[in-house]
This record gives sequence, structure tokens and C-alpha cells, in this order.
Amino acid sequence: MIRFLLRRFGQAFVVLWAAFTATFLLLQALPGDAILIKFQSPELGLSPEQIAELRTLYGADSPLWQQYGATLSGFLQGNFGYSLHRGVPVADSLGQALPVTAGLTVLSVIAAVALALLLAAVSALTPLRWLRSALLSVPSLFISIPVFWLGIALIQIFSFRLKLIPVIGAGPWESLILPVATLAVPISAPLAQVLIRSLDAVQTQPFVAVARAKGASRRWVLWRHVLRNAVPPVLALGGVLFGELLAGAVVTETVFGLNGLGRLTEQAVNFQDAAVLQAVVVLAAAGFVTVNLLVDLITPLLDPRLALHRSSLSAGGPA
Repeated sequence: MIRFLLRRFGQAFVVLWAAFTATFLLLQALPGDAILIKFQSPELGLSPEQIAELRTLYGADSPLWQQYGATLSGFLQGNFGYSLHRGVPVADSLGQALPVTAGLTVLSVIAAVALALLLAAVSALTPLRWLRSALLSVPSLFISIPVFWLGIALIQIFSFRLKLIPVIGAGPWESLILPVATLAVPISAPLAQVLIRSLDAVQTQPFVAVARAKGASRRWVLWRHVLRNAVPPVLALGGVLFGELLAGAVVTETVFGLNGLGRLTEQAVNFQDAAVLQAVVVLAAAGFVTVNLLVDLITPLLDPRLALHRSSLSAGGPA
């Protein structure tokens, strides 16, 4: 187990370093100069000498390898640099935006899991074929809906037409209802698809027939035996979908005007604020790696066979 953890932590470090390096090189290859975009405006009245001093201050005239080394060293020390657009440390901007995105993400995950469980449970328990067929088509419908279109449609229906959820002047929790629904619906679709197929596969196992022969109800067997064995594939998929969730948060926060990482990223792209973009990408990669590491640790608790398999690999046994 220790060897497995060390290997996973090593892989996580490599992923973070690769994300940092790729982002740094891509940002350096972008056309244009962020410092000139920010400070060369005639309204500021800065002379070419002053702009040159600013370029030296921000390290823009240094060789590429020096900029890379200085940026990497700063990240390792928790110093993400300064935002050109905002004129404040990037860490301050992240500190203000991260709680909004974190709350939106956590609530969206909970809603997506609940919706996927509901679809899978009703599909597994219903005796009506037409209802099961309809439920099986729902995930395909959900996954095909663009996030930005869904957000606009929810605003149009629930805010403007039904006037149930205000978009302007809403409370802190009320303002999250529509954004959470916008993110949860497309994320729940693949989770529901995999869970339904996994439930169908597990229900064909002999232990299910034995439990039913002993007099257990179909619902009891589903919740006590089948669901636990069907969850591991869904957990693995959930770790992969976390990256899609972060990407959807960027669009969702822009549509609903939330001041989270998505809005911060949008502004950084518009002003070519490389320091902010670099920090956001590395932070998103760190979140993705952390979630997948937690999935790897939780899955053996649900399926002990995986724990035995990893123990045999760590001991040098056959795969």
C-alpha cells in the first residue's frame, strides 16, 4: 500500500509539473504583449522608458529559461506572482474567487450524484418497460445539451417566465440554484449511464439470485448488495469528469455573473494576464489530481478485491 501511495504521489507531481510547463510555454507563445496592452494606453501617459522599466520589473525581458525558473520557484514557495490587470498578488485574486467556485463545484457534484442515483434506481426498480426505456434515453439527452445554452434556458424559464428564482438581487444560496442545475445536469448524464449499466451487470451475478432466493426483496438487495458493487466504475468516471466540471464552471460563472475562478479566467484571457492563467491552470490540475487520488483510495474500501490486487502488485506478485 505504501509503494502504491508513493507511486501515485509521484505521478501526481509529474502531472502538476507537466501542466505547469505546458501552460508556461503556451502562454509565452501567445501573440501580443500583455505589458504593452496594459500600459501603452495614451491615457496613462507613460513614456517608453517607463514602460521598459515595467518590463524589467515584471521580468518580461529576461531569457525564457530564467522566467521559467523564477516562475517555478515562486510556485513552489506559494508565490504566484502579480496580476497585470488587477495590480494585486495573484494569490489574493484566487483567495477571493476560489470559495465561490468551490461551493458551486461541491453542490453541483452532490446534485449530479443524486440525480444519477435517482435515474438509476427508478430504472432498476420499475416494472414498466416503457418507463425504463424513457429513463435510459434521459442521460443521452442530458449529455447533448450545451452548458451555456442550458444556463440561458434556465434563466429564461425560471427567472423571466415563471419568476421563481431571481437572477438579480438573489440571496447567496438562492443565486446558486440555477448555476448548480446547469452544471449538474450534463455531469449526471454519464454517471447515470455507467451506473445503470453497472447495476444491470451486477444483478446478473449469482449472489443476487441467492439473496433473492432467501426471501430478500428486490429493493433491499439493490441497496444492500448491488449498489455497493456497482459504484466503483462510477467513482472512477467521477474522477475523470471533475476536469469537465471545472471547464463547465468557467462557462456557468460567466453566464450567471458569479465572481469565481471562471470569471477570473475570462478576465485573464481578455487581458492576457499570464500570471493569473498560469495559477488557475495549475490549481485546476491540482484539484483534478487530488480528486483522482481520493478516488483511488476510496475504491478499495468498496471493493476489497482491488485492495488485494494492489497488495499483490506492491509485493511483486503477478498482475
